[in-house]
Amino acid sequence: MKKNKIVAIVGSLKRDSFNRQLAVEAGRIIGDQAEFEVLDYSDVPLLNQDVEAPAPDAVKRVREIVRSADGIWFFSPEYNHFFPGVLKNLIDWLSRPVSDSVPHVLGGKPAAVSGITPGMSGTGVAQDHLVTLISFLNMRVMNQPRLTIPNALLQTDQNGRLALRDSAPLLEKQVQAFLGFINC
Repeated sequence: MKKNKIVAIVGSLKRDSFNRQLAVEAGRIIGDQAEFEVLDYSDVPLLNQDVEAPAPDAVKRVREIVRSADGIWFFSPEYNHFFPGVLKNLIDWLSRPVSDSVPHVLGGKPAAVSGITPGMSGTGVAQDHLVTLISFLNMRVMNQPRLTIPNALLQTDQNGRLALRDSAPLLEKQVQAFLGFINC
């Protein structure tokens, strides 16, 4: 039996961001229940209609990875009550038709949303904006459970690495829910 493939899209390009660490932890929990990949899109250029067609190689690469996924899991911080511009840029590229006969690669894809932030808001406002956008793009959003983790610095070890405490069972619950959601 083929395992589902989940692609994690992290809203921060920072190599060791809390959200990247959260994505890696979700992948660890998933284990062998599905294939799991954190998408590297650091080479995707700013969307510019002058270079949109043919798409740059980096865009072609991420489109193919997303197209081959059975589910997309967004892990995003909150910047000024919104998700980061790099994530918006990626979604803009992914929302463009691949060709005259091939639509964009996000339509119909199951999606989950999580986020962690050092502040007290927990990324809830940014998640609402993100869900509005990906719903418009016809992604199939798992609205519950969503995971918003505030006060990230209270969930780190002595080296400043993410060490989920109270939020660990919530991430485990979201993992199981998303695995089921992909198959429904």
